[in-house]
Amino acid sequence: MNTEELTLNIEKALEEIRPFLNSDGGDIKLISIEDDKHVKVRLEGACISCSVNQMTLKAGVETTIKKYAPQIETVVNVA
Repeated sequence: MNTEELTLNIEKALEEIRPFLNSDGGDIKLISIEDDKHVKVRLEGACISCSVNQMTLKAGVETTIKKYAPQIETVVNVA
């Protein structure tokens, strides 16, 4: 999978997650992909102050991204 395909797959994953975040007043944005293994995202809106955002990031976002792009090793939220 080249970098362009990887980016498209990660965007597809975020599109799958976005409705759940939107329903709680939040959103997510892809910031970068480093070494084709490490993804940086930014949680936005209500997700910034949500007390379970790290659980959401690991359980929902990372799992969904890995479904679309299995080579991804880490997903981190950047402010």
